[in-house]
Amino acid sequence: MSTLTKFLTIGAVLVVSACSNGGLFGGRDALSSAGTAGAVVPGSVSDPTSPAYFNQTIGDRVLFAVDQSTLSPQAQTVLDGQAQWLLTNTDYIAVIEGHADEQGTREYNLALGARRANAAREYLISRGVAGNRLQVISYGKERPIEICSEEACYQQNRRAVTVLSSALTG
Repeated sequence: MSTLTKFLTIGAVLVVSACSNGGLFGGRDALSSAGTAGAVVPGSVSDPTSPAYFNQTIGDRVLFAVDQSTLSPQAQTVLDGQAQWLLTNTDYIAVIEGHADEQGTREYNLALGARRANAAREYLISRGVAGNRLQVISYGKERPIEICSEEACYQQNRRAVTVLSSALTG
């Protein structure tokens, strides 16, 4: 019997056995038991202590008007949620990234991004988040999420994004 024939035979046996006993790794029963109704999977969007929940449910970014670093009422609502989450989940620190659209010079947009990031940081501090847990960085127009020369793209790029990381505890 050739080596190829042996491998094909072994493969066929594995496929047949996987079908008859629910799979090599416990089949759908094992997978479905991990996602039982009402169960919270740690680290998932349904886990209120996870960064995934923070990003998708609370919101990790706020948007700004043209040439502005003033927080809109909608941005304040998002930041209120971020502040509450950060106060509850003290194991995390955050870097607030300031961004701008492609209009204007590189220098102007770096300064504008810094003002936007600082506006978000100051608002979070005013809501009780410790300043030593919040850092800021400006990327100006260097990291767009939308690339086109239209207002719809510009609007998405005028933002401050809160990026979470685990605090070093020791």
